[in-house]
Amino acid sequence: MLPPRATRIAAAEALPPSLVSPLIVTALIVSGLYIGRDVLIPIAIAVLLSFVLGPIVYLLRRLRFGRFLSVATSVVMALGVAAALATLIGVQLADLAKDVPRYRTTIEQKVEGLRDSPAGRLADYVANIGRTMHQGGEESAKPEAPKPEAGKPNAPPPEKPVVVEMKERAPDPLALANTILSPILHPLATIGIVFIVLLFLLMQREDLRDRMIRLVGSSDLHRTTVAMDDAARRLSRYFLVQLALNAAFGVVIGICLSVIGVPNPALWGIFSALMRFVPYIGAALAALFPLALAAAVDPGWTMVIATLAVFLILEPLTGHVIEPMLYGQSTGMSPFAVLVSALFWTWLWGPVGLLLSTPLTVCLVVLGRHVDKLEFLDVLFGDRPALTPVENFYQRILADDPEEAEEHAELILKECSLSSYYDDVVLKGLELAARDAARGVLTPEQKNDIRDTVAVLIAGLDRREVEVPDDDFAIPDDIPAAWKQDGAVLCVTGRSFVDESACTILAQLLNKRGIGTRIVPFSDVARVQIDGFDPGPARMLCIVSLAINGEPTHLRRLVGRLKNRMPGLPIVVGLWQADHEILNDEGQRAAIGADTHVSSLDAALQAVLARAGTTASVAKPESSAPEIPPEIPPELPPSAPVAAAIPT
Repeated sequence: MLPPRATRIAAAEALPPSLVSPLIVTALIVSGLYIGRDVLIPIAIAVLLSFVLGPIVYLLRRLRFGRFLSVATSVVMALGVAAALATLIGVQLADLAKDVPRYRTTIEQKVEGLRDSPAGRLADYVANIGRTMHQGGEESAKPEAPKPEAGKPNAPPPEKPVVVEMKERAPDPLALANTILSPILHPLATIGIVFIVLLFLLMQREDLRDRMIRLVGSSDLHRTTVAMDDAARRLSRYFLVQLALNAAFGVVIGICLSVIGVPNPALWGIFSALMRFVPYIGAALAALFPLALAAAVDPGWTMVIATLAVFLILEPLTGHVIEPMLYGQSTGMSPFAVLVSALFWTWLWGPVGLLLSTPLTVCLVVLGRHVDKLEFLDVLFGDRPALTPVENFYQRILADDPEEAEEHAELILKECSLSSYYDDVVLKGLELAARDAARGVLTPEQKNDIRDTVAVLIAGLDRREVEVPDDDFAIPDDIPAAWKQDGAVLCVTGRSFVDESACTILAQLLNKRGIGTRIVPFSDVARVQIDGFDPGPARMLCIVSLAINGEPTHLRRLVGRLKNRMPGLPIVVGLWQADHEILNDEGQRAAIGADTHVSSLDAALQAVLARAGTTASVAKPESSAPEIPPEIPPELPPSAPVAAAIPT
């Protein structure tokens, strides 16, 4: 029962306007794919074949064949291969159907043998118990037949029904021809459409590319042209390698089954090659029918075991060893996307959709990575992280999840040093938190959770470096004793709620290099508290500020107060807000009044070590602390089309 009209209108109005249009467009696209499947399936097959035959056409054209002759030769070759495979499959199926009665006898003998085994006797015993219980229940529920009364004759027997036999009229020749030819004409028509569309795709390849460029990116012709050509080339290489690999797999399976003695090995080789296009269940389906046939042919179990061993060895070897060497670790799709695409295309187009699901979705992922307007396809189906490392870190600390934050850090620290991780991920994540706090979107509870989560993460990473020493943190031998005392470097926090975390990170890195530190909250050096502040054995001041709101007046006043209270001590100001104009304005930096200005932890460390007079202050090569990129898309070999980044 539909809800009232007012309820439906209210539900529609509750949807955000930005979602209504995409939902309508998606519904129309899915409906069109389903309604037009008889036309779209041949076109999709033709598009995929065009990627496979594209390199062959290009090779023939380089051999001085004309365009039409190159395309015609390639299409005729593909048509010949398809006809040969169809003929071979038909012959093999006819031969298999002829021997089915003989296989039935072997199967009956095996079933009888299984019944005589202990497992079979146990199954019969359980079945007999079930039948007995079922019959007992029926007898107890069956009403007793009424007994005939004494002195009355028995009722006459009922009359026998008259048997009426219905005979169909013999079909006329036209109906008979339609019944016989209909199952044949539909596949032939589909094949004809595929090769006609394929011929036009290969003939008009450049024109279609130009039209696609006009649709998706005519504002930047150079970049879009390079991207589209690169995507087409990589897809062609990927599908060609995949087709060759699956064909080789089918050939090896056929040879192995022929050696074992399984009938019709060519049929099962072709079937195995096709099933390798089906994700997840393809390997199981490919092995199911040969195993059943081996059980029907061999009176024993030797052939079944040998057939099973062939698939258990060849499938993992092909999928986990050969495929990664040829075209990378994966198709560039997430495992969830592979599963969803298989279900979606099977629901839309049936078994053909299941075979085409992975190639079609790979095409969508590649388009998403090369065309800006289709980037959402890469986000939905691609295997690259949806969030950058900085966004991932900020999301984890915002969710108050220090365990996941530490796991994320462990993954990144396999590729870079701790100081690089702090600089390129943690501080930038804390800067995002400071921006959100400045916009007023963080509650006091969220700020406390962020501080606590980062404190737990820093403590965990400190223990990690103690357990697994890092060569980057070797303590210099020439550090003066005065710089080793606790409080030799005062790390002064700014006004932002995340500055204390940043000071803790700086203090941790200085301690690992043998420098004594002390963290000074902003409140201790405020105007009303500065006169009572005890600097102790301070040799240097480091002020950390992650949030610079407007003119950095508070920093200038803070530096002035510290100079008046501790004259003669050098002051380093660390400013980490990447896009603030003060980082590129020498005049504004000079107005703050600090001795040194830095915008990274490594620069702050080098400034402190240089002031301490150690030889460790020499800057390290850039390669020793690789910078974390904004994204971590694993660059696969050139033969993996979906793993390539867009050239800029």
